[in-house]
Amino acid sequence: MSAPGPLGGLCVVELASEWAAFAGKLLADLGAEVVLVEPPGGHYTRRFEPFLDDEPGLERSLWWWHYHTSKLGVVLDLGESGDVERFRRLAASADVFLTGESAAALAALGVDYDDLERLNPGVIMVSVTPFGRASARAQEAATDLTLLAEAGPVWSCGYDDHALPPVRGGGNQAIHTGGIWAANATLVAVLHRELSGEGQLIDVSLLAASNVTTEAATYEWLVAEQTVQRQTCRHASVYPTPSSLAPDIEGRPLHTGVPPRSAKEFQTLLDWLDELGLRAAFPQAVFLEMGRDRGGVRLVEVLSDVTAREIFRFGREALEFIAARMAAYEFFVQGQRRGLVVGVVYAPEELMEDQHFRARGFPTAVFHDELGRDVVYPGAPFQLEKSPWQIRRRAPRLGEHQAEVLGA
Repeated sequence: MSAPGPLGGLCVVELASEWAAFAGKLLADLGAEVVLVEPPGGHYTRRFEPFLDDEPGLERSLWWWHYHTSKLGVVLDLGESGDVERFRRLAASADVFLTGESAAALAALGVDYDDLERLNPGVIMVSVTPFGRASARAQEAATDLTLLAEAGPVWSCGYDDHALPPVRGGGNQAIHTGGIWAANATLVAVLHRELSGEGQLIDVSLLAASNVTTEAATYEWLVAEQTVQRQTCRHASVYPTPSSLAPDIEGRPLHTGVPPRSAKEFQTLLDWLDELGLRAAFPQAVFLEMGRDRGGVRLVEVLSDVTAREIFRFGREALEFIAARMAAYEFFVQGQRRGLVVGVVYAPEELMEDQHFRARGFPTAVFHDELGRDVVYPGAPFQLEKSPWQIRRRAPRLGEHQAEVLGA
């Protein structure tokens, strides 16, 4: 374990769950002491694939490893009265109690907010559940997939060919989105308690959190009663927009991003064509000159001004023209150096090897004493100049910190 982070001194008791795990990870990696409580035999998420070397085992789930870094682990049997009382005291003594269980389940154990508040008026309870504690649907089953589908993101993700089904974004996005809201709300509640001495109950709905991520899709429906349509590698829209994908010299797809709009961007694109000796081979460069000379084009003009629309279109075609003459990665690097928002389309396994990700420290080596070696993890989802983030230890093995935390 390395030095404490910015949340050092903050004590969090987390009742193991699928829903609240990411919120707990964020707090733990920022330095909070997060005590993870799971049942005898281990929480069911220890059995989530994939496993180390594809060999199943309670201590080999990569899902478990990822979501429980920097935490302490204990085992309590909440079907046994003595352990229920120990858990109640543990939760009440914490600064924050983090849970993914329903209000009914917590009340049955005597560890719902009202129960803990009587023992510790300053306690902050953070509930992260599929539909929210107060919802009439609180007892319904859900998965990350069903939450994303119902909240809207799945409707907006997929391909121009609508004969193909929608696509679910990978990586437990509903859980991550709700977890970020929960972690942020926790920090605000801690600041509020420092000023007022008051604790509070935070109720996070993963469905609502996911719906917030749909950008204009929800508003288009609620305000204009229009439905956005899926588009390949670009924002879903009521009306089709031009494709942003283009092949490189070897046919590999890349992303041309947002075409130039400012006078400076049009000049940058013209300079790039000149440096490559390609302006004469691209006669539509005259439209780039028009874009530069008129001071750029605004997106609102593209909708109503034919000339602006053509300038905008040929800006993208110029990017495609350049892309077809070099490798995708070279196009990405050269475009970014020029301040143009273009990208390379990576396979998942390529991401961790990219020099940009490595430069910002995203691949993070975590030592596993049971393996006698480092394992590379995804690193910080953000960088904070004054509040450094770090994975301080691997995920706990079952009951690993029983004596340290409970004295038994």
